[in-house]
Amino acid sequence: MREVVIVEGCRTAVGRRNGVFSNYRADELFADVLQALIDRSGIEKGDVEDVIAGCVTQINEQAMNVARTALLIAGFPIHVPGVTIDRQCGSSQQAVHFAAQAIASGDMDIVIAGGVESMTRAPMFKNVGETKPSKRLTKQHKIVNQGISAELIANKWGFSRRQLDEYAYQSHQLALSAIEKGHYADEIVPIKVMDENGEGKIVDVDEGPRPETTIDILSELQPVFKKGGKITAGNSSQMSDGASAVLLMSKEKADELGLKQKAKIVARSVVGSDPTLMLTGPIEATRQVLKKANVSLVDIARYEVNEAFAPIPLAWLHDLQADVEKLNVNGGAIALGHPLGATGTKLLVSLINELDRIEGKYGLLAICEGMGMANATIIERIP
Repeated sequence: MREVVIVEGCRTAVGRRNGVFSNYRADELFADVLQALIDRSGIEKGDVEDVIAGCVTQINEQAMNVARTALLIAGFPIHVPGVTIDRQCGSSQQAVHFAAQAIASGDMDIVIAGGVESMTRAPMFKNVGETKPSKRLTKQHKIVNQGISAELIANKWGFSRRQLDEYAYQSHQLALSAIEKGHYADEIVPIKVMDENGEGKIVDVDEGPRPETTIDILSELQPVFKKGGKITAGNSSQMSDGASAVLLMSKEKADELGLKQKAKIVARSVVGSDPTLMLTGPIEATRQVLKKANVSLVDIARYEVNEAFAPIPLAWLHDLQADVEKLNVNGGAIALGHPLGATGTKLLVSLINELDRIEGKYGLLAICEGMGMANATIIERIP
């Protein structure tokens, strides 16, 4: 199998739902990221053999294969195809896996993987409408809202409301510190948006982190999913708008083109997990990907485990006996937001840059997914 490398990656800032990107089309937002990716890498658009995009709520501007429409908006030649996939919150991480598999097998040499989600303009579950789960499914599995799954996980692992709120507070503090230090500046593509007065504004900073957040404020928030429960808006990921992408190549092609390589894909995994607990998959996905990579968790310099809800990374930490000092060190989705289809490659771009900053060797990305699934990826920084 051929070695797969990541040559470039970038993302938009993440906007809050009904925030800075509320008047910006999702297909155009992804097109802007694709253009920036090409500009940063210096390759020809026509050399890209496929664009694979993650998107969960495929309606409105995100319907009709947003990967293809976005690449056409960005001025790619008509011979470049695109495909849009939905593996829930891990959609763009799965896009990376599919791209890497195509390259490793020899089918392709140059592929873009990414994702987009406007949770403002294509609200979550709008594509489901009034549809109920199949009775043939519910006879076999108890199907619940993800928030209820988070409640079940918090109770099963014995996490208190205080622990969840403390984790959420720390996410905001880490994110605010990272922004202040400029850790995200290089990876963000500035986007010009127009306000209600028709005046332009450049968006190049994540909108989600709240400097005013305190544990006391978080503790006053009411449970969202269950009376007397522990899961609130404050210890859950934020609904968000954003786009992200990475450029993958075979090592041979990158060498041929004389391109600097940022990281290589070492191993990939995807698992199914209990569809009722739903969000525990990153634990087993991590075990599998570590085995495939033939490394141990102590060898990993940084972990990005998506903060869909605070119990998810906490349960992952507990079961894998991982080092909390390596986890989501620049904040996570609770503070920075979770634009569903874009989150996988957003986190991957941030992970690559963090490894470069600390000169770390291995990084791990794991994301829980709706209906009980998870992807995990291990990358190795190329100095």
